[in-house]
Formats: sequence, structure tokens, C-alpha cells
Amino acid sequence: MKLVVLDGFTMNPGDLEWQALEALGDLSVYARSPLETILERSAGAEILLTNKTPLTRASIAALPELRFIDVLATGYNVVDLAAARECGIAVSNAPAYGTRSVQQMTFALLLELTQQCGLHDRAVKDGMWSRCQDITFQLKPLLELDGLTFGVVGFGAIGQAAAQAALAFGMRVVTASRTRPASLPAGVAWVTQEELFRRADVVSLHCPLTPQTEKLICDRTLAWMKPTALLINTSRGGLVDEAALARALDEGRLAGAGVDVLSTEPPEPSNPLLHARNCIITPHCAWATRAARQRLLDITVANVKAFQAGRPQNVVNG
Repeated sequence: MKLVVLDGFTMNPGDLEWQALEALGDLSVYARSPLETILERSAGAEILLTNKTPLTRASIAALPELRFIDVLATGYNVVDLAAARECGIAVSNAPAYGTRSVQQMTFALLLELTQQCGLHDRAVKDGMWSRCQDITFQLKPLLELDGLTFGVVGFGAIGQAAAQAALAFGMRVVTASRTRPASLPAGVAWVTQEELFRRADVVSLHCPLTPQTEKLICDRTLAWMKPTALLINTSRGGLVDEAALARALDEGRLAGAGVDVLSTEPPEPSNPLLHARNCIITPHCAWATRAARQRLLDITVANVKAFQAGRPQNVVNG
């Protein structure tokens, strides 16, 4: 059985092993696959594995031997699910492999905004502390999280993990999600989306990108937020109207933002958030700890084994 990994570098830049996949068939691994190479590299493959390389209706139709697509991620919008279903091709993803890593990045961004560690580190190394008349200095006010309200938009596995961390910091937690949960952890209150935006000192996005959530952060929702509030996005860049967020930051209508995702990745140099006031941006790496990538590889191997056994798992186009 021929297996092809179209873009394996982000999951495995060299610190993981492919042997478990190699044991399942004739494996070819490409670091990246430009669009013009997809069909040539995929020819004859029964199993394709992709992270961000798109598999469109046209591509799927041109690969008659293809039987299974595994997405090396939780999000699967890179695959035309309807076209795959029509061709009898199962599509699986890798749920929940990065929950703790994304939880960690959520608070790394938040703590950078509230403690300003990077800013003060650079100042110390530039000699400012050595020249200081006092034992300490602050270039920006520092903010304590205890007692603040943490708003979680989307209460899936990662949203729940973020709420858990917020509670550990002594924060009050409110959440809004597509459906109201039957029960909530102690210390977490369900509110309407508007109430969340109005009450929260920190809004953290953990919902999927859908037609309903696209540009959820926009002029209207930003106007609901406190000017002292902070926004964290470790979910999907398309949840944010980036021009609206940049305006709110530059005009002082929002205190700060920390984002690990942008609407186009890599970003165009003209992206307004690249130069917005008090906006921290990391390059979509919240998911990419070695531990999370190993879990992703393990789930991928299990998905392929399950398909080969006639019992596909984690199917997203059933």
C-alpha cells in the first residue's frame, strides 16, 4: 500500500521518527508540496497525509486509487470533504493532541501582556537597570490576574483547559459556546456572547472557524469590550477582523492582544496587526511542542492502522 505525506516538515522537522508509518506500507515523505507537485507526488497513493497542502475536488477526482486521507491536524478545512465522500474516501483528523500545549501558549501570551517579561529583559540587557537609581523599574504597568474575569469563547477541550488554568490563577471564568453545556466545572459560569465580551478582562478564543464565527472579533464585538481588556487568539486567524482589531489597539479602545494565528499564514507584510500597538504575535506554533507533535504522529499512525483494518476512526466526513 502506497502512503504519501505531502507536507511533513511542520509535524516532524527532524526530531521524530517515521518508522511506525513506514511499517504500514510504501511511504514517501515530502517536507512541503507546492500546488503544482500534488498530483505527481500523489499518483498511485491509496493513503494521503496532509497538514496544510490543499486537496481540492479537482485533485481528489484526479487520484482514482486514493482511498483514505489523513489530516495531520485537528482542523480539516484543507480537504474538500464532500468531494472525498462522493468518491468513497474517508477523511480523518487528529483531535485533542495539542490541548495542553495550546493551553500553555494561551497563558504564555497572556502573561507576556501582563508581566512584560520580554520588554524588561531587553531593557535590562540594554543597561537600563545598571543605570537605575532604584532597585527596580517598570516600563509598563504590570497586571495581576487574580480576581480578573477570563472569558472563554468556545468550551471544547482546549477552552476547558484554558478555563482550568485561569481558575488556577484565581480568575473568575465565564464562557459562551454554540450550545449551553449540560454542566460546567465549579467556578465557571455560562453567559451570552455579548455578556462575555462586556464582562471579561481577558477574552480568549477557542472556537472553530465556521461561517458563523468568521470575523467574530469585529467593530461590533470590540465595542462591547472594556478598553482595559486583552484579547488572546490561539484558535484560527479568520475569527478576527484584523483591520478592526488593529484600529481598536491603535486608538486605545483595547489594551492589548496576543495572537498565535493570522488570517493568512505566512502573513503578508501589509497585515495591519504586524504594526499594531501592544500586539504580540507568534507564528502559529502553539501546537508545536515536541510532546504534542509526537502525540499527533501517534494518532496519525493509529488512524492509518484503523483504516487498513477496515474500521476508520476520527472520520470527519462520515
